Amino acid sequence: MIEDFWSIVAVGFAAQMVDGALGMAYGLTSTSLLLTLGYTPASASAAVHLAEVATSAASATSHGIARNIDWRLVRPLAISGILGGVMGASLLATGLGGWLVPFVSVYLGVMGCVILWKAFRQMPGIRPPRGLLPLGWVGGFLDAVGGGGWGPIVSGTLVASSSSTRHTIGSSIAAEFFVTTAIAVTFAGHLSLREFGWAALALVVGGLPATPIAALVVRFAPRSWLMVGVGILIVGLGLHGLWRNSGIFLDLL
Repeated sequence: MIEDFWSIVAVGFAAQMVDGALGMAYGLTSTSLLLTLGYTPASASAAVHLAEVATSAASATSHGIARNIDWRLVRPLAISGILGGVMGASLLATGLGGWLVPFVSVYLGVMGCVILWKAFRQMPGIRPPRGLLPLGWVGGFLDAVGGGGWGPIVSGTLVASSSSTRHTIGSSIAAEFFVTTAIAVTFAGHLSLREFGWAALALVVGGLPATPIAALVVRFAPRSWLMVGVGILIVGLGLHGLWRNSGIFLDLL
């Protein structure tokens, strides 16, 4: 796997730029690449989350400096997200999370449409949305099981239900640091570092330079542009997930 180091570095940079600017897609993009390169689902998710400990810390710091964080959102999301993430990481090896994928894809598609609908509406100032504890738990659980998903689930829902796009994205990324750390520690207790260490290092090398650039994009970009970008990305992820897992969805129906 060492021969793929620089390919993973490039993907880490691109994934972190998107994640830092729109609050999502780092885990899904990076995990998809590692699975293509031959990593197992557990080792791919472990590598992504270990790398995210560093990149999410840098990204959260950058968003803090840019004043994009509302701590009223961070605390409940982080606490419940840690609980869900640890449970999801522990269950990943059993394969129990596979049946959730098509339903998550449908949810993402709906949330993306809601965000696009709200993109050009006039909204009031910052107001914390309701249901942060269950949202954090679901986001953490699915993030661990799927190697990514915190951003589309948590950031997508917050952007759809709240009013300050930059604050919801920055706050979601800040909470993600604590959730990712808990998931990475859980994986480390089950897997050998040799299974995913090089991939995690490559993702960190690629991701760290992108974090301050992405935070500035969020700080100064118009709200409508950010919401359109988030909405299109979430709809695309939802449709992609349905296409890849159409067999699972038909079997469940």
